[in-house]
Amino acid sequence: MKAINYYLVIDKIKKEHKKIAGLIITDNIDEEGRYSKAKVISAGDKVEGIKDGDIINYDSPAAHAITWNENVYYVIKLGDVITVE
Repeated sequence: MKAINYYLVIDKIKKEHKKIAGLIITDNIDEEGRYSKAKVISAGDKVEGIKDGDIINYDSPAAHAITWNENVYYVIKLGDVITVE
């Protein structure tokens, strides 16, 4: 599978649960969870500055799930990327 144009195929990196005052804060109730971390599986041919295997932070609500070889990946646009590590 290869992304094209300005799209990126990513694999989300699971966050560790946060503990605040003994309470476990999950992704569902984490108010600060707008941005997530992921590994780039495939970067489109027009994407500059990001390559396959890079770790990025991106705008979580923009990701759309796809299934390939029985694995779930997500597709985002280049404009949804916040930082590259």
